[in-house]
Amino acid sequence: MPIVRGDLEFRNLTFGYNSQHSVLRNFQLVVPAGNTVALVGASGSGKTTVANLLLRFFYPDQGSILLDGIDIRRYPLHDYRSLFGVVLQDPYLFNETIRTNLLYARPEATEQTLIDALQQAQAWEFVSQLPGRLDYAVRDGGQGLSGGQRQRLAIARCLLLDSRFVILDEPTSALDVESEHLISRALEVLFRGRTVFIIAHRLSTIRRADRILVLEEGRVVQDGNYDHLIAQEGPFQKLHSLTTQGWVDVPRPTSGRLALDVPLGANERRPQR
Repeated sequence: MPIVRGDLEFRNLTFGYNSQHSVLRNFQLVVPAGNTVALVGASGSGKTTVANLLLRFFYPDQGSILLDGIDIRRYPLHDYRSLFGVVLQDPYLFNETIRTNLLYARPEATEQTLIDALQQAQAWEFVSQLPGRLDYAVRDGGQGLSGGQRQRLAIARCLLLDSRFVILDEPTSALDVESEHLISRALEVLFRGRTVFIIAHRLSTIRRADRILVLEEGRVVQDGNYDHLIAQEGPFQKLHSLTTQGWVDVPRPTSGRLALDVPLGANERRPQR
């Protein structure tokens, strides 16, 4: 890979998982390096599809995605995907030690580097109390650890990747308030200097995104920051009202950005190879 500046452009994308239905229609977006973009909308609106196309799990039927002005299909696939870190709603941990799970991200990392990443991810406090600490054996899928602990290990692994881009998949859903607070602090570190994509259902934690795109049936129907969109009558205001009814809102942080997302879903069409 050449040195990557990190500017992305989605140019006139049209895509469908089958020939009868287009999930995205003439989707356009320019993302300067270092920006945070949130994609919101109802299920089936195309949010997940944007991430799938960006990661080259599929290729568009029409249009293209450009990285620094070059079609992403021209980059070697392995090298291109190495630019991305992904934190999923339900992160997977292998049936290995914590050390090995972290070394998947950076095999050459020293023990101190691993500890530093765990500290930045707000995970070292609980890891240091486990029998064997870094050599604690995680059961398959992360059984035996809480959801918040698995999320913080996933963030530590993403920090070790030191990727240029990060895709967030609702990392604080279904967590208690204390765990959500710790993960929010970890995400502030993860976002620094990176281009971040947040695929969001819950809206209370995307307030610091540089741009929020509201999708309906594969089209962008609203585009702006949180304060701009919440002040307008429209889909975002309605989504915000629906998703926050009965919730206790998390206080807005004084620095950094927060994010939530929906899972990267399974698709009907066979992926490109």
